[in-house]
Amino acid sequence: MKPLRTVIKVVLALSIIACSITGAYATTLRVGYWTSGISLGFGAVLEAQKFFEKQGLQVQFIHFPDVNGPTTALASNAIDLAFGTSLAGALSLSQQGVPIRMIAATQMIDAQIVVLADSPIRAPSELRGKKIGMSPVGSGTTGVGTAVLDGNYGLKLADYRLVAGDEPRLAQFLLQKNVDAAVMRPTTVAQVPDSNQKLRVIATLSDQWKQMTRASTPPYIGVAVMRNEWLEQNPNDAAKVITAMREALAFGAANPAAVVAILRKAASMNDQGARFYSDHWTAMNTVSFKQTDVDTLKRTFEVFKAGGTLKGELPADLFYQKPYLDSEAGK
Repeated sequence: MKPLRTVIKVVLALSIIACSITGAYATTLRVGYWTSGISLGFGAVLEAQKFFEKQGLQVQFIHFPDVNGPTTALASNAIDLAFGTSLAGALSLSQQGVPIRMIAATQMIDAQIVVLADSPIRAPSELRGKKIGMSPVGSGTTGVGTAVLDGNYGLKLADYRLVAGDEPRLAQFLLQKNVDAAVMRPTTVAQVPDSNQKLRVIATLSDQWKQMTRASTPPYIGVAVMRNEWLEQNPNDAAKVITAMREALAFGAANPAAVVAILRKAASMNDQGARFYSDHWTAMNTVSFKQTDVDTLKRTFEVFKAGGTLKGELPADLFYQKPYLDSEAGK
């Protein structure tokens, strides 16, 4: 009997260990973000400074070279959290019945319509029949860009040719005259050698949006989205996720030199581009989910819907403010 008791004790001990290991893996937060767009800098700082880990979270970062990668991964349950993910893509996922909740607005529009310095094009109204470089369809920037061209100038997608590419490629397209104009972030423009002499800004999407909506606030293009399963399995940790992101935001604002160093290493940015990104840190990044933010997101959905980018209605429970409110309250 004694050997049997020993075997039982060993089995029970192994079971406890197995359950502990399983529990650890179950609570791992799989985080995905797009590394060729606006979320790059914020993600690089989050990783380098280990803000999630400092909150006691086990985390696995997954990088996507394509703007639609994080939303696709959310849909297939390959990640639990995507931040800086395309607002248009996230809204579309929710309409398809994917079990997700939006927990924060994380990136604001910070893009310009740019042409070559010697281009005859002086205003967005002159883009009819032209080739315009933008991020791939599905990105928040392209959603806003196509919406303002339609809303302010009556330019439908059929009235110009949209040439898709990531931002470094768009800059290349423009310089090689493969497109007549491109929608790019100032950080990308700053990385073009002698950009002040070679390129000219004809409009900013933020100003164009305010003109179209008659609102004082710019739209969000990137949001933080979580799958319901992780939220349900880790109800006490969701606020820690928001706290980690808020601390990353504050760190970037207070430590511009550190942001430059991180971007040079993680993104192979040149000094000028990294400094420009650091200088624009608070113009691009945020972590907020107050009622005014939710109202802005709902308004953006209606604009996308009116422009044909999205259809239908949003799930009533899509906007989940509790983690953000708990984080603000220090819970």
